[in-house]
Amino acid sequence: MAFLSDIWTTFLDMRWRYKMTIFNVVFLGSWFIFAVFYYVIAYVHGDLLEFDPPQNHTPCVFNVFGLTSAFLFSIETQMTTGYGYRCITPECGIAVIVVVVQTIVGTFINAFIGGIMVAKFARPIKRTKTITFSKTAVIGNHEGKLCLFIRVANLRKSLLIKNYIYGKLLKTTVTPEGETIVLDQVDIDFVVDAGKENMFFICPLTIFHIIDSSSPFFDMSMDTLAQQEFELVVFLDGTMESTSTCCQVRTSYLPKEIQWGYRFAPIASKSKQGKYSVDFSNFNKTVAVPTPHCAFCFLDEKGHGEEPKKGYDNAAFQHSTETPTDDIEM
Repeated sequence: MAFLSDIWTTFLDMRWRYKMTIFNVVFLGSWFIFAVFYYVIAYVHGDLLEFDPPQNHTPCVFNVFGLTSAFLFSIETQMTTGYGYRCITPECGIAVIVVVVQTIVGTFINAFIGGIMVAKFARPIKRTKTITFSKTAVIGNHEGKLCLFIRVANLRKSLLIKNYIYGKLLKTTVTPEGETIVLDQVDIDFVVDAGKENMFFICPLTIFHIIDSSSPFFDMSMDTLAQQEFELVVFLDGTMESTSTCCQVRTSYLPKEIQWGYRFAPIASKSKQGKYSVDFSNFNKTVAVPTPHCAFCFLDEKGHGEEPKKGYDNAAFQHSTETPTDDIEM
């Protein structure tokens, strides 16, 4: 019953084959129901051929002699076809009332079905098919910070305006009280160099999340990333320039789809004539780069200065909280 209370959204979300089946049943059913009314009226008034009406007999509806002709008159009335062969007469008031009721009902049916069709074709979900994300995410350095990168592109020439991009990390967590939260949602902030709102989406953009002490990725490392159980869901909200309709694009990444120690290959170039071009063959291509083994060792600048291998070269590095002491001879 909850779906029937919001029947408009129910029809919009319905698959086309079910939608067309229901529309055909509604049309045929309404035509047949009113055809039965016309047939009963003609039967009661003696208009049918089986009653052999006299020459001066005025029927309720001209040329309605049976159920088939009543069905044809019902179609002409509801769809305003108007062939001119069958028409109503003022002989029967009840027939006039039925014609008026059918006209009103037919108008509502046509308006509802027409609106559903237009809304279905105009849904922004089709626009989201032309927004694409990179197949993988990468973790690497950016301006002295450890970041997680994702690439997104608009395949159409028409722009998306008022863009806003953000993420949710879905994972199972256990609270200090011992409560297990399934699919706990942690906010992930994504930005570009120009900011995270009102991005100028004229070419493919690389968005990034800064991995600092407040990031859920801070406690992960190159070795432990693949062992994690989470799903990173990225959302892009925007407004279609051509129709001013809001749309949302979503994608997600599992731990195995995040590459640590990589960056995206360059995708944009400038010709000698000063024209910019985009090579989409490099859209999902990544390149290995020197990257800290974990976020903690990346921020431990003092430790890097004393032991450079800790951060970059030692794949088995594990941070120790013990404070080193010098041996003192007694």
